[in-house]
Amino acid sequence: MRFLEKYGPKPARSICWFFMVILLFSACGEDFIPKPKGYNRIDLPDHEFESLDMDLPYSFEHSRHLQIEPDSFNLAEKNWINLHYTSLNARVHLTYKAIEGKKEKLKSYLDDALNLTFKHQIKAYGIDEGIVRTPTGYTGLVAELSGEVPTQFQFFVTDSTQHFLRGALYFRTAVKNDSLAPIIEYIKKDMMHLINTVEFD
Repeated sequence: MRFLEKYGPKPARSICWFFMVILLFSACGEDFIPKPKGYNRIDLPDHEFESLDMDLPYSFEHSRHLQIEPDSFNLAEKNWINLHYTSLNARVHLTYKAIEGKKEKLKSYLDDALNLTFKHQIKAYGIDEGIVRTPTGYTGLVAELSGEVPTQFQFFVTDSTQHFLRGALYFRTAVKNDSLAPIIEYIKKDMMHLINTVEFD
């Protein structure tokens, strides 16, 4: 008993001993590295393209892995279509307007396109824009939106005198956009190919 009284751990020492033992045992194991949150694996097909086969005032090359659908939102607009990625639960909504050589119409379509993009600014972490010039000499604008927004990629292409084509990517899913990132990047590449192959009649 006297040995313990003289050399045994006092209350402060016992706490120190306790933490030292914990540290020794934890040091013997492997380093702990938090694992990132996992998402379901998404197998994406190779990029393959074919020409749009429809009687429309525009044409382009689109992915072979989608279905072309008439737009059901505005039945009066016969030149509006959807590019439906059925396996990815995504649609690219394409709207077309004739400029007919009228500058006021072009200005109106440009204003509408920009307003539709910037109305998402409240929820978007950021909006990156870039002006594009297609191989055929058309001008366009591409907008990439980050954050929990309903549309992550928008664009328009115009010849500035007769034709104006706009597109917007939408997903019909409750999955958060960060987990959709591989699909968004995949479809963005398809859309850039579409933009660079647009032809107006």
